Amino acid sequence: MEHNFGHQDSVSAPGSFDKSRVLNVKPIRTLVPVFPSSNPSSSTNPQGGAPFVCVSPSGPYPSGVAPLYPFFVSPESQRLSEQNAQPPVGQRVPTGPISTAVPINSFRTPTGATNGDVGSSQRRNKSGEEDDYAEMNEFDVEDGAGDGGRKRKSAKKGRKLKGAVGTPSNVNPEAVANDIFKSINPAVFDVLSQPDGSRDSVVYTLLVYEVLRRKLGQAEETAKDISGAKRPDLKAGALMLTKGIRANSKKNIGPVRGVEIGDIFYFRIELCLVGLHAPSMAGIDYIGTKISQEEEPLAVSIVSSGGYEDNVEDGDVLIYTGQGGASKEKGASDQKLERGNLALEKSMHRGNDVRVIRGLTDLAHPTGKVYVYDGLYKIQNTWVEKAKNGFNVFKYKLVRCPGQPAAYMIWKSIQQWTEKNAPRTGVILPDLTSSAEKIPVCLVNDVDNEKGPAYFTYSPTLKNLKPTAPLESSAGCSCVGGCQPGSYNCPCMQNNGGFLPYSATGILWDLKSVVYECGPSCQCPPTCRSRVSQGGLKIRLEVFRTKDKGWGLRSWDSIRAGTFICEYAGEVIDNARVEELVGENEDDYIFDSTRIYQQLDVFPSDTEAPKIPSPLYITAKNEGNVARFMNHSCSPNVLWRPVVRGNKHESDIHVAFYAIRHIPPMMELTYDYGIVLSLKPGQKKKKCLCGSVKCRGYFC
Repeated sequence: MEHNFGHQDSVSAPGSFDKSRVLNVKPIRTLVPVFPSSNPSSSTNPQGGAPFVCVSPSGPYPSGVAPLYPFFVSPESQRLSEQNAQPPVGQRVPTGPISTAVPINSFRTPTGATNGDVGSSQRRNKSGEEDDYAEMNEFDVEDGAGDGGRKRKSAKKGRKLKGAVGTPSNVNPEAVANDIFKSINPAVFDVLSQPDGSRDSVVYTLLVYEVLRRKLGQAEETAKDISGAKRPDLKAGALMLTKGIRANSKKNIGPVRGVEIGDIFYFRIELCLVGLHAPSMAGIDYIGTKISQEEEPLAVSIVSSGGYEDNVEDGDVLIYTGQGGASKEKGASDQKLERGNLALEKSMHRGNDVRVIRGLTDLAHPTGKVYVYDGLYKIQNTWVEKAKNGFNVFKYKLVRCPGQPAAYMIWKSIQQWTEKNAPRTGVILPDLTSSAEKIPVCLVNDVDNEKGPAYFTYSPTLKNLKPTAPLESSAGCSCVGGCQPGSYNCPCMQNNGGFLPYSATGILWDLKSVVYECGPSCQCPPTCRSRVSQGGLKIRLEVFRTKDKGWGLRSWDSIRAGTFICEYAGEVIDNARVEELVGENEDDYIFDSTRIYQQLDVFPSDTEAPKIPSPLYITAKNEGNVARFMNHSCSPNVLWRPVVRGNKHESDIHVAFYAIRHIPPMMELTYDYGIVLSLKPGQKKKKCLCGSVKCRGYFC
């Protein structure tokens, strides 16, 4: 049989495809190197061809050779970096342009085992010093998951995931980050620059991360040229680490300043950014400590996420499985007493505290994880036993230090209430809404003998008996199947700057002052992503008796930052009726949009006060929903935004509440009631009992 590979003169029959023209095979020694030599007559190349030249990936590059990502910086990126190099007068911005390049190990597909077979817990920086929080490997799956069988699944798909965090051609993370960093209050950088962390530094860091991550996700969602998976969580984390926007950059044994027991996180990189746990994949974090002229490793924190055969049933005792013993290349084997395993062994003998973070299933999105900081533990015992695969693994018994606030046990209690394995004490009514909501809201009092709030009619919606004509006519959208990213002809999206207002998981993308949703005039279904606030309650809420503030509102579920919680339901009234209620001292349940509301102090310019075309007053005294029980706080975890729904017949404005930050279950939900510039006749200032360190002392 005759082969014509590479023969340029072969002729194919009309209409046929000549495969011989596809290949042009040559011996590899005849191929010209990628980097041509400036001296082709070099003795190292006796055949006259250009020899291979070793060039640093970061350049300089020979003429005609273009650098590859992630070392490539486009002229546009360079121009933006130069433009952003000089901040406005009086504004502090981290120095130096943000490099598009991120260490390659940041994007490495994991190949090890769940509890930390990723190598040393510490790495050397460019100066040769140990950088405690430099390691940031790729997460396994989106939205904070990253352990167990799913990790191994990601490893199998390593070829597909490689380069998954590559930059789409029409989304510039550097430019997006620079815009956000320039809008940060300069006082925030003063807080972050302090050597010791604080609660403010942790809260600020996480808030900046959330805003950046959502901005990148929103931009990438509508990008026309996206290669591979979208990972704004990784990009946001890498950019912040590059610019040093983080808290507690040095590792320590024991508590982490500013991180409270019970705090929750939805991404492993958040643990790194606040200094709670450095490795983004490894389950064991440790440091080297000099003892008797010798350095030995001591464990500082562990993450238990269910990837190994850990026993987590007891809320105060954790049986933790060591790291290693499995790899994609070598298969299963016995675990070795090295790295994290050795650190845990040494910590047992030294008796130092170890921070424990428990990874739990996110009930709202079962493919994801919620990471709960459960406080300090001590290692009480260690042994070796056979795992289910027949190989030896190390086991460590950790016991929780007494006197700490409950964290993981709160989750266990809620699970027992849900499964009816244990009764919820103090329940007055199993469903305050009388089935008006899809999800029941229980009424609980385990504080005193109060039998319930004053009588009112539960109504899940806003009623306007005197509707007004819309200021702007809206014919609504014609997205029959629902509004989709990139549908630039959708008028509802145009109102939101060309984007959908919510992510695919229902998270509010932007902190802008007004949210535009689809409404009665739109043809999209109730499940449309632009109707998040219209589906009623999606979170299991509880109205409970507080110790000193009457009734309050909290959730059985963890609430992710940006999540819609509820709207303020009741009856729309005018200013005259407001003054009547104030004169009668019946203004406790009035929502007044004309008050001055304190905005997020991290982004003073981007989170300006909500702008409503006309004043909106709502009373929930006689008729309302769970929002009427939300108390005031000078450091709230909830904010409100006006939501304008597409309605060509009447003005359709609602008040919706969203989580500012991640909120653990059973934490009270609060928002800022605002203040009035001048008190109305009969109106008095009220003493604030929020207990915040930033308490103003009163509210109106």
